[in-house]
Amino acid sequence: MTNQETPLVGEHAYLTLHYRLQAQDGSEIISTFAQNPATIMLGQGQLAAPLEQRLIGLPEGAEASFELPPQDAFGLRNPELVQKVSRETLLENSAPDAQYQRGDLVEFNAPGGGRFAGVLLQLDENDALFDFNHPLAGQSLRFDVKIIAIL
Repeated sequence: MTNQETPLVGEHAYLTLHYRLQAQDGSEIISTFAQNPATIMLGQGQLAAPLEQRLIGLPEGAEASFELPPQDAFGLRNPELVQKVSRETLLENSAPDAQYQRGDLVEFNAPGGGRFAGVLLQLDENDALFDFNHPLAGQSLRFDVKIIAIL
């Protein structure tokens, strides 16, 4: 028996780990299990805060799975984020000769700089209807993790 205690993940831990996010239907959104593990520092925004919170207190070598309700994953769907955009605004944010179809993800310039994106739901001669919710909003997710090392 050894005197050393197994290290635990703390709020600003530097870790090497494998992780996977899966949608409700079991499809993988992202996974490092089939490649090199990730090395991250908690508190730096490399993982979403709700995911980081699930890691706090886990010991080195731990393998765990968590079910994340929508509010702890990509948020609840907000019906106010389904909005009409004028055809003129769409054209201002498009590449010349862009041809859009339902389901396309279109980026827009945000006031004051930056960019945001929406999924095209409907297009007519005057307007386009976009859903600016995150594509995974409203979905529960599964988060699997294997803590390889706490540095």
